[in-house]
Amino acid sequence: MSRITSRLDAKKVNSELLTLTYGALVSQMLKETESTDDVNKHLERIGYNMGVRLIEDFLARTSSNRCLEMRETADKIQQAFRLYLNMQPTVTSWSSSGDEFSLVWDQCPLSEWVEIPNNGLKYCALIPGAIRGALQMVQLEVQCWFVQDQLKGDAVTELRVKYIKRLEDAVPAGED
Repeated sequence: MSRITSRLDAKKVNSELLTLTYGALVSQMLKETESTDDVNKHLERIGYNMGVRLIEDFLARTSSNRCLEMRETADKIQQAFRLYLNMQPTVTSWSSSGDEFSLVWDQCPLSEWVEIPNNGLKYCALIPGAIRGALQMVQLEVQCWFVQDQLKGDAVTELRVKYIKRLEDAVPAGED
């Protein structure tokens, strides 16, 4: 008897596993929490903590140097999405001052197979939190927010990233 073996694409399996696990997490949080605002804040905080940890792995894997301008930062963010989520957002809509840009996805993997109620849930709040956390660890303060979301009927998912300031290296109090 011959055994048919199928080769699975590990990146696709990992992406699908993340999508399903994340969906279960959000669903459970909605059941346990009264307010969708609290769920949104918690998802953003989870993303922030993930970004704080992922930046070290990203820098180790890519041997990247410090970015000197936001265009380089946007390229690194795009590279990180390709590395960790097997997707590549398009970097577009640069501001005239070069301190603000958009990341656009035709298909966001976190939102596959998802239908959300019309209750103010920001289902993909994890993503802006992760970007904010990662960039804060390399001394960049940014704001991130969704401009368009396919889960809310838009044609694409668009995330806006705005540079606020470069953070100074600080020595903790008492450790001069």
